[in-house]
Amino acid sequence: MLVRDMRVLGQRVLNMRILGMRVLGVLVPGRRVPASGPCRPYVPLLSAAAALLVVAAGSPSAGQASQARVTAATAAKSVPAQPASPVTFGPGGGGAASQPGAPSVAPPPRKLLPADVLVVSHDPLPAGVVAKVRGLRGVRAAEPVEAARVRVNGAVAAVLGVNPSAFRRFAARPTASRSALWQSVTDGAIAVSYTMGRQAKLPAGSLVKVAGRQLETLRVGGLGTVGIAGVDAVVSRTVARSLGFPAGNAIVISAHRAHLSALKSRIKAVVPRKAAVELLVAPAVRVKAGNPGTAGTPAVTRGLLSPAQRTAFLRAAVSRVGMPYVWGAAGPTSFDCSGLVQWSLARAGVAMPRVAADQARTGPAVPVSRLQPGDLLFYHTDPTAPNYISHVAIYLGKGMMIQAPQPGMDVQIVPVALGSEFAGAVAVAPAVAAAAAANPLG
Repeated sequence: MLVRDMRVLGQRVLNMRILGMRVLGVLVPGRRVPASGPCRPYVPLLSAAAALLVVAAGSPSAGQASQARVTAATAAKSVPAQPASPVTFGPGGGGAASQPGAPSVAPPPRKLLPADVLVVSHDPLPAGVVAKVRGLRGVRAAEPVEAARVRVNGAVAAVLGVNPSAFRRFAARPTASRSALWQSVTDGAIAVSYTMGRQAKLPAGSLVKVAGRQLETLRVGGLGTVGIAGVDAVVSRTVARSLGFPAGNAIVISAHRAHLSALKSRIKAVVPRKAAVELLVAPAVRVKAGNPGTAGTPAVTRGLLSPAQRTAFLRAAVSRVGMPYVWGAAGPTSFDCSGLVQWSLARAGVAMPRVAADQARTGPAVPVSRLQPGDLLFYHTDPTAPNYISHVAIYLGKGMMIQAPQPGMDVQIVPVALGSEFAGAVAVAPAVAAAAAANPLG
């Protein structure tokens, strides 16, 4: 949930830009946050939809901002600071947070819907826009939400304000089925992605400080990854508005994918000119070992990393051994998993997208029996969204790989893991990688 120039969510918005906002009197500039997954600290949420999230808290440091590729055009949105004592949603015990009169969440949806398109605006969308979008040919569902970037325990996170009963159908099945989780959101709690909860050490039942228009303390209702890559957490629309999110500034749309490009044009015709309309990436990139064509690019032997590039890439990666894992870091002295890949390949002159899900589409899939040093290994590690690509490592040869594993650990060389979480391998093609980096989906 990022806001860029007050643009809120959108694949490109969410991943690449943020709107600046004055929260608690502090101007928060936009920045790009890595995608979700063990290798991505607040991401990826909508990789394709990260275009317009509002930032509602203290600004990242200059170092963080440059590392996140802040765009110079990022505009600032002001939310009047309202000095006040921290507001707490929910009792201090182990139960779910509670808002007076909160309704019961609807039963689990019988049918789930993919989130295919995201509309994000700097300001609240005009009345009637959602109805117009719902009436367009090819639209299966359109759900209004609030989208913004705020600070959760001091870390910038992309957050959506949702109607839990209506929005849960867009979530990954394990998350969509958890009524207790969605009831907690209805009652005023915050539900964080599995990766955010694990990497930021936010267990269910813990309290977090969320800096928006005012400082609020929210209970973590549970961990669960939603169906939009890059979204780090969700709250109810009531909580989102209390935090200063623009009311109804985004729409999540499910559509018939065969017609997405044409639909995008039709949506642009009915939303405000300054609103961003972005296609969302599928929540996971399936990469099957033994099937060279499943990565989405043809099986080729030309156009891959040259011997000189492979050598420079591997030498750079190995030179980082012993440096700490930091969620969202991309070098030069700390890394998350995809940050290590991106930084090391940059030393070889190869541009790579920032998050693991996008790195999985940077070349043809290769079977394990044909792995070469410099190939990338991908993993599914999120039990709340089993199909998400959430970790990446680098194959070194002779059955060994190098990775930035998780918080509390350092970049390490270990035997290749080929267990149940292994999703497959990809041989990097620089031209394909550059295109993916220019048009991130996750």
